[in-house]
Amino acid sequence: MLRSHVAAPSGAASSWQCGRRRLSNAWRGATVVTCDARVGRVSAASSSVAKEMEVTHVTENRGARGELTLGEKLRLGSLLEDGLSYKESFVVRCCEVGINKTATIEAIANLMQEVGCNHAQSVGFSTDGFATTTTMRKLRLIWVTNRMHIEVYKYPAWGDVVEIETWCQSEGRIGTRRDWIIKDLSNGEVIGRATSKWVMMHQDTRKLQRVSDDVREEYLVFCPRTPRYAFPEEDNGSLKKIPKLDEPAEHSRLGLVPRRADLDMNQHVNNVTYIGWVLESMPQDIIDTHELETITLEYRRECQHDDSVDSLTSAEYEGALENGSSNGVALSTINPNQQFLHFLRLSGTGLEINRGRTTWRKLKGKK
Repeated sequence: MLRSHVAAPSGAASSWQCGRRRLSNAWRGATVVTCDARVGRVSAASSSVAKEMEVTHVTENRGARGELTLGEKLRLGSLLEDGLSYKESFVVRCCEVGINKTATIEAIANLMQEVGCNHAQSVGFSTDGFATTTTMRKLRLIWVTNRMHIEVYKYPAWGDVVEIETWCQSEGRIGTRRDWIIKDLSNGEVIGRATSKWVMMHQDTRKLQRVSDDVREEYLVFCPRTPRYAFPEEDNGSLKKIPKLDEPAEHSRLGLVPRRADLDMNQHVNNVTYIGWVLESMPQDIIDTHELETITLEYRRECQHDDSVDSLTSAEYEGALENGSSNGVALSTINPNQQFLHFLRLSGTGLEINRGRTTWRKLKGKK
């Protein structure tokens, strides 16, 4: 089983918002999606949908006529002109800044989650925390995170404005993926990128389900027509396999317990909490002299509010066996890239919750 999270498949600082969104009730061969806006119109067409279907866009937080809420009017986000991705801008708040006087990785992950949720809402998916389509709700299916990879090239400071673009697309027959690009709005510089993979699970049985054609047709209309990746490079870090950490680990924090504040609207531990748990077992000398550059997490099991969690960390040395142990027959006893492997487990049973990898870069002015 995998951990259940919010924000699944479904800008510029412009503040225009999509008004009444109309989906054609009958899609035969071609699908047209229109979005009336205060300063523009969004349209998207797909010739791949061959059956009749209807997607309702009236959600819990809108009136029967689909009028905008105050929050939607004030939000600095919108679908792009082609309707296939969503951008939103945020001012970094003081409560999102950490010891380095820049936004924390948890704050950035929360903003990514916010943009994903708002994207799902903007195209008419549910706002119950699962971002589900009409068919998924009928069948009690939800999206769960399988893998998350985040790279941050420059952390924004308090008061900086970041622009985050996100989009989703199909990922084979068993899941979907969501990507993000993070920019400094003042100069357009790309300061971060991220990608994630999602699979479908039955809400009651917690068993994984294959993505059906009905569900695929409901969300593909909002996806790029050709594959678009935040990491188009071959052999990029998001594809790198994560070996299981060997025990005993070099560093550990045992008995971590979810707080009430860690629970999301679905009464599960939110996925950003796992990032914090992973970092809890990092050696202090690295925290003091480095900043996180990349983090990759693979989710293996759900964590409930009454679970106790152990966080284990060891350096990943050059020459480690990729398909075996985490340290194997190391060809070097140094770790020049400051790369670490992580393992989260249930304290009582030792069952794996999550495994991960982080890389760290030296802070300027630190020895």
